[in-house]
Amino acid sequence: MLTYETLKQKPKELLALTGLARREFDELLPAFAKALAAAEARARPKPKKRQRAPGGGRKPGLRTVEDKLLFVLVYTKTYPLQVVQGQLFEMSQPSANEWLHFLLPVLAVALEALGVMPEREGAQAARHERRQGEAPDLIVDGVERRRQRPKDPKIQAIHYSGKKKAHSV
Repeated sequence: MLTYETLKQKPKELLALTGLARREFDELLPAFAKALAAAEARARPKPKKRQRAPGGGRKPGLRTVEDKLLFVLVYTKTYPLQVVQGQLFEMSQPSANEWLHFLLPVLAVALEALGVMPEREGAQAARHERRQGEAPDLIVDGVERRRQRPKDPKIQAIHYSGKKKAHSV
């Protein structure tokens, strides 16, 4: 079973599975714990008469906050099937599904609280950078697409790709 206790001693494996170094994981942990506590308080049902004493019953697969954060980060980094995710953390596929549906919004709240939530739209990213006071450095990665050869020699020179030996945009 994957646990944070075992992975924190193996920085390369932690980085490969989560995309975060131990220092980054530890910086995200307090915000995640705060968001998790708020989400658990909202999801907690109203108290009713207990059949078992407090602490009785089956123990959860993800016992610590660190393990819950590790669980959701492994999923968001690798996107395995839920069956595979369940096997990695010793739980069934339905349990993995329930945990993912509960923890993904918690992770989003934690990332938003730290101000590191990824932007989905390029225009929003540029606006966010301007608010930070930095010049927006946006890199758009794309594929060259062929186009009809322009008649004007100046425009031809602009659109000619020597690498592809073609006129492209």
